[in-house]
Amino acid sequence: MDIKGDKNGFDYEAFRQETIAKMMAGEKELTGKDGLLAPLLKDLLDAALSGEMQAHVERNRPNRRNGSTTKQVKTGHGPVSVEMPRDRDGSFDPKLIGKRQTTLGEGLDNRILSLYSKGMSYQDIQEHLEDLYGLDISSGQLSAITDKILPLVEQWRSRPLEPVYAFVWLDAVHFKVRQDGKVISKAAYNILAVDLQGRKDLLGIYIGDAESARFWLSTLTDLQNRGVKDLLICSIDNLSGFGDAIETVFPNVDVQLCLVHQVRASLRYVVSKDQKAVVADLKPIYQSANLSGAEQKLTDFADKWGQRYPLVVESWKRNWLRLTRFFEYPAAIRKVVYTTNTVEGFHRQIRCVTKSKGAFSSETALLKLLYLTTQRILESWKMPLQNWGSTLQQLAILFEDRVRNYTTI
Repeated sequence: MDIKGDKNGFDYEAFRQETIAKMMAGEKELTGKDGLLAPLLKDLLDAALSGEMQAHVERNRPNRRNGSTTKQVKTGHGPVSVEMPRDRDGSFDPKLIGKRQTTLGEGLDNRILSLYSKGMSYQDIQEHLEDLYGLDISSGQLSAITDKILPLVEQWRSRPLEPVYAFVWLDAVHFKVRQDGKVISKAAYNILAVDLQGRKDLLGIYIGDAESARFWLSTLTDLQNRGVKDLLICSIDNLSGFGDAIETVFPNVDVQLCLVHQVRASLRYVVSKDQKAVVADLKPIYQSANLSGAEQKLTDFADKWGQRYPLVVESWKRNWLRLTRFFEYPAAIRKVVYTTNTVEGFHRQIRCVTKSKGAFSSETALLKLLYLTTQRILESWKMPLQNWGSTLQQLAILFEDRVRNYTTI
């Protein structure tokens, strides 16, 4: 960490020259309680905290300064006594050194990780720290700080899971990553689920190449190895072989194909002037009250459009069993599982953070940001889903011992 500038009358150049002279003469150690760097670091911290306080009181007038207290802070250069400014109404909570923080490095690292998790580039973070604190931190130092979370990432990705999950949504989102001098596309495979307590969780993030059923098979096997014994209902898109891959690992699962994806896939074969009419005639199929009604609406659709668009009709008939699985459930469950909207909503939250990234410098850089962003999103998922007690009773009726053996119902 380099320190620049001339703040509060402190002559940094004179101090630097004096420090070098003392080092050469062997008069004092560089670090430690009485080290040469301690006074310099103290002056920097005092100035940065004073700047934070000034900005705070200006934003919150008529609040004003109210003296300061001395606090001992551990740093990489030894312990330093800093002056913690106080304000009249006690609302000031400094970012550089928190109220209960006693270690400088920890707070700064957490601040950097917080900025990184919000999508800021290393350059943006460097400018932010320079403007706010007068700190000059290199890209290498920032990378080293963000790398500290990698053990946490692996611990999170290998954590034990619940034995049964009621609803599971599986989908991939794609990003550009630099590799071997080229920019390539990487898929982040995400598995979002709700357990039998109604709590939503992301079970895993897996980075691979182009989305494939074979890779999905490996992710599902990983879930099994981490303790998952059963999945009740899985919602997926219509990627070829995807449903078969899930049933290979969890043979009792109900696989529901996303109806929105099916409609989008159907439109690939429809000329633009007919697309609006085709969508209007597909809606009655999946909006029917029951399976028999849906079958009749598909027949009506085939009679009207079958000759012009036989591939559309053939696709619906080929995928019919998995497209209509949701008709077996009560209305409240149908609404949850008939599309992959839940995981796509999660992906939109991810995109809000990553949209400014042209291409990630590496797969590791992508994984770090996805993990940090996910942890912030998970904070809002602590409560069970609304009306979960009623939903659980319905699941217990539908799936019997597969639910009852793992709940108190």
